Amino acid sequence: MATAAAPSGPFTYTAPGDLGVHRETMLSNELLLRDKVGQPKTRGFYLPGRGFTYGRPNDRRDLTAADALRGWGGGSSSLPFDRPQKQPDRDFMALNRSAVSAGLVTAKENFDFRATHDIRRKPSATETGKKSRTRRLPPSMVFGLPTRPSTPIYDLLEHKFQDKWISQQRSQEFEKRQKETQGSRFSSASSQKNQMKVYDTRATLLRTFQNPVDDKSLWQLPRFTKSAKPHLQTFRSSKAKEDAFKNFELDRVSRKGVLGQGVYESAKN
Repeated sequence: MATAAAPSGPFTYTAPGDLGVHRETMLSNELLLRDKVGQPKTRGFYLPGRGFTYGRPNDRRDLTAADALRGWGGGSSSLPFDRPQKQPDRDFMALNRSAVSAGLVTAKENFDFRATHDIRRKPSATETGKKSRTRRLPPSMVFGLPTRPSTPIYDLLEHKFQDKWISQQRSQEFEKRQKETQGSRFSSASSQKNQMKVYDTRATLLRTFQNPVDDKSLWQLPRFTKSAKPHLQTFRSSKAKEDAFKNFELDRVSRKGVLGQGVYESAKN
């Protein structure tokens, strides 16, 4: 017995399906739409009609050439005192304080209070066009660096500065004499050494003989060095393994990658 096919309609793939209350907004609500098997999910916005113009509207300019052709009618005055003054925003914090002081705390009472009372915010200096007054400085204010601290009069009376200077001079003279006595012995040798000092270059460093040092192998567990051996031997012999590694060292120069196993690099100028 053949079963009847399910009815198909625009609301088949919505949350209520073909049964239930249908509204046109269900067809554009992502939360109510269901996925179609084997078809991608459609997401987008409805664009306005053909008569819609994209962009921002131009600012209205009064007393233009078009207004002159129409007899200067329909335009507002350009005088500042004839322009409508912008009303400041409502001060909701002040309204809340007034409602609480009046004993109104619920949402409905606040709504009714705001419908019958209106408190506006005070316009700032930039909105009113008034320049902020400059802060007046006191006449006794002096600009510049502060005065230095007072001179310690007791140090001057006791000649402490003089005693300090004399002790510094004596210590410097004593150090100078010690250097002269030590330098008189090796004065000639040190002068020749300073004049004939030779610095090593890269060529001289490469010419010097360097004793070969065996590279220390990495530490391994004893069981891997003695008993454990690899299960596969991919090289025919040890000589074939050495030849393969030598070829790899020569070939890795022209390849990309950190280990030199990538593709060949192009020739560079």
